[in-house]
Amino acid sequence: MHEESHISIPRIRPRFKVHSQKRSEEIVSIIRNQLKSESPTCTGKTTAHFATIYPLAEDQHYWSPQLTITIEEEEQGSLVRGLYGPKPSVWTMFVFFYSFIGFAILIVLMIGLSFLTLDQPATILWLVPVLTFIFLSLYLVAYTGQKLGHKQMSGLHRFMERCLEQEIELS
Repeated sequence: MHEESHISIPRIRPRFKVHSQKRSEEIVSIIRNQLKSESPTCTGKTTAHFATIYPLAEDQHYWSPQLTITIEEEEQGSLVRGLYGPKPSVWTMFVFFYSFIGFAILIVLMIGLSFLTLDQPATILWLVPVLTFIFLSLYLVAYTGQKLGHKQMSGLHRFMERCLEQEIELS
């Protein structure tokens, strides 16, 4: 396993799927032991076939990522799926803002085009480029936040590679 990151930016919620020869109980046990080690690099929660891994509390900031792991039993080992993403509150906030702006653009277009069909001034249509600019600005903020959390995301990725004892490529 190499130390350089193979998580490229930009990626919207990068994920991986890897087959392991280990059983799900063994993988969960390894993750638990790594989280409880003398010098843990991450913290997290585990259940029978599920784990959520975070950076250490003292290293967390608003843009810190988390890694959600799902482990499925197979005939010979397990299928491990991982999903990197922001905290649920951050993800929900961006989805809300994107939805709100998209809905506002739709309403403004309907009103503006109605005015145009009635041969009235449709100055409300000037809001469309403004709302589009806000939409693109939000994307830039999200991209910047992802860059701020990239080092931590790489750390979570290396943690999982150590637990599975194999290199993991993102899909």
